[in-house]
Amino acid sequence: MVRYGDPVPRDVREIYDAGLRYLVRTQEDSGMWKGGQEGPGITGMAAMVLLASGEDPNYGPYREPIRKALRSIISQQDAATGFVGASNNPSMYHHGFAMLALAEAYGAVDDRTLWAASDAASRGRLIGPSLELAVRMAVTSGKKNPFGGWRYSPDAQDADTSVSGAVLMGLLAARNAGIEVPIETIDKAIGYYQSMTGPNGQIGYSGQAGGGSDAVTSIGVLVYSIAGRKDLPQFKQAIAYLRNAAGNAQGRDQNYPSYTRYYRSQALFQADVDTWVRWNDGLIKEIKASQAKDGSIVWPGGAGFGPAVETSLTLLSLALNYRFLPIYER
Repeated sequence: MVRYGDPVPRDVREIYDAGLRYLVRTQEDSGMWKGGQEGPGITGMAAMVLLASGEDPNYGPYREPIRKALRSIISQQDAATGFVGASNNPSMYHHGFAMLALAEAYGAVDDRTLWAASDAASRGRLIGPSLELAVRMAVTSGKKNPFGGWRYSPDAQDADTSVSGAVLMGLLAARNAGIEVPIETIDKAIGYYQSMTGPNGQIGYSGQAGGGSDAVTSIGVLVYSIAGRKDLPQFKQAIAYLRNAAGNAQGRDQNYPSYTRYYRSQALFQADVDTWVRWNDGLIKEIKASQAKDGSIVWPGGAGFGPAVETSLTLLSLALNYRFLPIYER
C-alpha cells in the first residue's frame, strides 16, 4: 500500500532529474518546445513536469522555465473566445492540456512575478483570469456538442473519448482549484463516457461503445475517478478490464506508448492503488532501460510526437511517485 511519507525511489529521482535537465535545456526562449509537435498543449505538458518535481515553483531552480512556459500558454490564448490552440494546429487537445497546466499552476505559482514588473506594456493576463477564460470556452463548446464531449474543433458536432479526456481533465482540475465549472457540463461528459463503455469494460474511441484502446479505457477510468463517479457500473466494468490488462506495462497501444503509459498510470493510481504499485515497479524498470543519455525518452514505434512530448508524458507517468501536483492526489 502507498504511504504518503514513503521516500521517492532512487531510480525515479534519477530518471526524473535527467528528464528535467533535458526539458530545461531544450526549451525555446519563447517558452515553447519544438522538434516535433508543438503548441500550448505541449508546453502545458512540459510545464506540469516541472511543477511535479517538488521544487518550489517560486524560488526553486525551475522558477524561470515554469514562468516562460506559462507566459507562452497565456500569450497563445484568444482573448475574445478563451481558446488556447496552436496557430498551426488549433485543436482542443491543446486547449485541454493547456487548461490542465494552468489549473495545476493556479495557486502554486505566484503570478505577481509572472510578467516583468518593469515593463507594464508587456504584461499579459494572469493565471487565474486565463484559466477562467479557458474554462468558459470549454463549457460553451461542451454545451454545443450533442454528445456532451469534445472533438478537435471547438464547434465539432461529434466527439471522441481521447480529446474529451484532455478537456475534461482540464475542467476537473480547474474545479479542484476553485474555479466554477457547471455540474451539468461534468455530468453530460461523464454520461458520454458511460455511453462509450462496453459490457466487458473496454471504452470505445468514437461512435460505438467498447472495443477501444487501452489508452482510452484508461482515460475513462481516470475521469470516472476524478469526477467522483466510482459508484457507476461502467466504472467498475472499466477498472476490472484495465486491472486484467495491467500485467503488460506498455499495453496494446504500440503506436501510442507514451500516451498509454501517461493515462494508465493515473487511472490505476486513482482507481486501484495496489495494482498501481505493481505497475509502477515495472514501469520504472522499463523507463530506466529506455532513457537516452541526454535524458530524453522516446519509445520505439511511437506516434512521432517528438522527444518533448514523449519525454513529458513519460515523466508525468512517473510523477505520481512524487504526488506534488494537486491532480495527482487521491
